Amino acid sequence: CNHFPGLEARIVPFRHISVTLSINDFVAGVSTTLNYENEEKVPLEAIFVFPMDEDSAVYSFEALVDGKKIVAELQEKMEAHRNYEDALSQGHQAYLLEEDDYSRDVFSCNVGNLHPGSKVAVTLRYVQELPLETDGALRYVLPAILNPRYKLSGKSANSCLNIKTPITPLEELPYTLSLVATITSQHAIERIQSNCSLSPIQYLADDKTSAQVSLAEGHKFDRDVELLIYYNAVHSPSVAVEMGMPDVKPDILMGAPSAMVSFYPDIPEVEASRSCGEFVFLMDCSGSMKSPMNNQKDSQLRIEAAKETLLLLLKSLPMGCYFNIYRFGSSYEKFFPESMKYTQKTMEEAVERVKDLEADLGGTEILTPLLDIYKAPCIPGHPLQLFVFTDGEVSDTFSVIKEVQLNSKKHRCFSFGIGEGASTSLIKGIARVSGGSAEFITSKDRMQTKALGSLKFALSCSADDIALSWDLPPGLLAYMLSPEQTVIFRGQRLIVYAQLTGTMPQVESSGEVCLKYTLQGRSLENRVTFSLQPKTNASFTIHRLAAKSLIQTKDLGSYETSQRTKEDVVSISIQSGVLSSFTAYIAINKELNQPVQGPLAHRVIPRCIWKNASPPISGEFLRWALIPVIPIVSHAISLSFFFFYKGFGENVALQLILLQKANGSWELDEDLTKILGTNLEDIKAANPAKDGDPSAWATVLAVLWLHANGKDTKYEWELLERKAVTWLHDHAGPSIPTLVQAANHLLKLPVTPAVLSL
Repeated sequence: CNHFPGLEARIVPFRHISVTLSINDFVAGVSTTLNYENEEKVPLEAIFVFPMDEDSAVYSFEALVDGKKIVAELQEKMEAHRNYEDALSQGHQAYLLEEDDYSRDVFSCNVGNLHPGSKVAVTLRYVQELPLETDGALRYVLPAILNPRYKLSGKSANSCLNIKTPITPLEELPYTLSLVATITSQHAIERIQSNCSLSPIQYLADDKTSAQVSLAEGHKFDRDVELLIYYNAVHSPSVAVEMGMPDVKPDILMGAPSAMVSFYPDIPEVEASRSCGEFVFLMDCSGSMKSPMNNQKDSQLRIEAAKETLLLLLKSLPMGCYFNIYRFGSSYEKFFPESMKYTQKTMEEAVERVKDLEADLGGTEILTPLLDIYKAPCIPGHPLQLFVFTDGEVSDTFSVIKEVQLNSKKHRCFSFGIGEGASTSLIKGIARVSGGSAEFITSKDRMQTKALGSLKFALSCSADDIALSWDLPPGLLAYMLSPEQTVIFRGQRLIVYAQLTGTMPQVESSGEVCLKYTLQGRSLENRVTFSLQPKTNASFTIHRLAAKSLIQTKDLGSYETSQRTKEDVVSISIQSGVLSSFTAYIAINKELNQPVQGPLAHRVIPRCIWKNASPPISGEFLRWALIPVIPIVSHAISLSFFFFYKGFGENVALQLILLQKANGSWELDEDLTKILGTNLEDIKAANPAKDGDPSAWATVLAVLWLHANGKDTKYEWELLERKAVTWLHDHAGPSIPTLVQAANHLLKLPVTPAVLSL
């Protein structure tokens, strides 16, 4: 994909993308067909650079030319390139599919020697685990937005993102998308939501365990297509066993049966020490953060959404912990020379500085501030928890992932991809190698919920000392294929893959797998029994997913992977058919009646991408894939404390949150009374503990008001409330019931006193 630096940027012979999506429980199987037609009078080479989720295990690529199917072969990448070039030079039609060398979530498809008048359909297939959202939804995303990636170094000079591509108004995007999704599950399907217009859900079974939806007709591929699938239960443990490939030796990955084990441990909500933790927030302030979150009307700018979320996180930190904030772009700055103890003074100083954050630091150079964070000495008793907010527009993602991995023993990384087009390779990669969690936020209404969910992970006790044990019939062993899991948070799912080696039972029998872990010194376990009658699957889904898991563990791109590991990755990739950064799919049609004659004209297919509001201050951006003409509206933002953001001004609950002190209490003052809808004199008169701390009375009033009026945002103030209740029990324990009764009477509320119990 990087052989034609002088490509002519013209609209190309690309008509339609057809996607067939099959979701079975939490695994998606996807078939995507790209339809080409050459209406020009010269032979063409069409090049399509597009995003995919980095968890996608691409295992098949084929072309349909004039009714003839040509199945591609997976080869070592340089060999595939040579074969492709040789085929073109001989006038044969050739097709090449590859993953970018520098990021797992960027792919390119070359269609070479497309002769005048011809039509070609190329189809790629992949399987993917679907992540579990905070609210229990399974999330599938078909990415459309491919943002530019900032060059960290000269390493990525050969990236396929360097290709110049057309600048096309959004309404003139020359191709459309159709998608049909069929969902099946052992549990009933409650609902399916999407950010795009869908057909009404059609249930295919009376018990609602099977359903189908499709995109509205004529959908322009101008945004990421997101589906959220809600089952009535997603927490059941399960083990699926799949037969290996026939005629393949049982001692290699694809030959023996493979097992996919899914656990959702029932971890109770147990708080860690109140003051345990060093929290460092790494905030992307590069120029691209001025872009909107998505292409919807009045979409909030990424930087503003990130600032609001950072304020909520700051307010939610426990007293006695340590914290710091870095802002980065082409350069970086930190709020404090070193992490500071969380107090009212340091919190107020940080809040004031957050107000002034702007997307004015040029490119996205995340590696330098990361190195600065890692070189700081550890604070005894306060493990490092790193929160990264970025739109992920970095080209050398493997360099960043490698650095996080090298420091994984001393920290956990919670990463947030902000806006459509954020790099799944970067966001998921840094979370995976550090034992943290990754979230993707494309609209404001879900950002605070996801960020606070990750903070709850960081503040809660996690399951440690994780181990799997197997009870299998004699002569059968389980060989683990997944990397060792170090931690599980409450509400997270654990998926592991294993190869079953030895002699499978000839009669119907079962096995058992046990997940063992410790929680605050207690030993816990979950067990599940499963059938040892492997199922056949033409797509070998479990085997492909297991191979993808192995590849992700080993493959860190050309510059960060040793030669021996590269050879191992190539071997796993070619055995399984799963694409890696060191392999490529190549198909050649040598059966044309007459080879294509004459020089090829090169055409690049446009992609959707957001245009930055302003160019970076320094550094060079990689080339745009497509820049739709979308106006970006600047929002007038008041910098008063209450109405710091437009959204906060409209949300009274968030105004109240901003008044809370670092220790969890509220002061009894005029600002509080305005929100409560009364006056200071009446509140003071109604205080049943006249000689007590006025802040205790104010805090009870604030907490009860939140319960009565902030139900829709409860997830956002849950941690703040926890701080407030803890403070109340320390400062007004015996008088809490009396204060609650008086507060309910004053505010005319029916809130139960139980909300203030620890």
